[in-house]
Amino acid sequence: MNQLNQLRTFLAVYRVGSVTKAAVQLALTQPAASGHIKALETHLKRKLFRRVGRGIAPTAAAESLARAVAPHLDGIEAALAAAAMRHDSLVGTVRLGGPIEFMTEKVLPALSGFPDMGIRLELRFGVARDLIEGVQSSELDMAIATVRIPRKMIGYDPVFRETFVLVGAPRWAALMPPAMVSRAGAAAVTGLPWLGYGPDLPIVRRYFRQVFRAEPPPEAVQVIPDLRALTDACVAGAGITVLPKYLCASYLAAGSLVVMHDPSDPPSNDILLAWNRLGLRQPLNAFVRDRLLQAARSW
Repeated sequence: MNQLNQLRTFLAVYRVGSVTKAAVQLALTQPAASGHIKALETHLKRKLFRRVGRGIAPTAAAESLARAVAPHLDGIEAALAAAAMRHDSLVGTVRLGGPIEFMTEKVLPALSGFPDMGIRLELRFGVARDLIEGVQSSELDMAIATVRIPRKMIGYDPVFRETFVLVGAPRWAALMPPAMVSRAGAAAVTGLPWLGYGPDLPIVRRYFRQVFRAEPPPEAVQVIPDLRALTDACVAGAGITVLPKYLCASYLAAGSLVVMHDPSDPPSNDILLAWNRLGLRQPLNAFVRDRLLQAARSW
């Protein structure tokens, strides 16, 4: 058991890059955490960390040990958390971050029963890099992210694959039918009024370059930095745009929006659930992660 605790402390120090921070996350004193590292180094007859400036860095021996033990220790932690999942242990607060559109459309409906279970959510909306840093620093327990940023402290699970569609209100599709767009490509739609998420049309630009192999329109008639408002403006007929399909699926089904081009390989992104590895030791965090992964199967 002593060596298991030593390995647990080692892995925490390796991931956060600090004995002090690891001790806090493991609810240990700093001398106890330092003692675990020294005892493990004595047992292995290897130096595991070296001082670099005001911090520490892993040695080659530490890198090798982390690769060998991390999957097994993470599995043990997850199993212990699962075994500890009793109803009375699932009361508390989980701090969850993500992009507001995906959280609204997918995540919050999946967690709607939590208040009745005594589970409280604290949400933070933002961009992926800020959210990942929040998980890394333990300000967040987990987050929905659109990019995978490698961090030793963070695990990732894919939960959704979003695809992007070129859409417009029926009047624009009548003016420029999808069949014509398929034949003429970018030339068919460049002159139409475009709605953009940003001044540089980031989503539209990606679509044009990947699908049409062409440069995007020079500017948008409206720049709307909120995907939900952008969708509403498109439904109202202000112009055409490129949107995540999940966000406009109900409008497509109702006929309020029309897919104006249907390429064989549309732009897409993997959406990921990022979670703090140490935080997963808490039964409540493990439960919420598992609930999200289960819900994602039907997304």
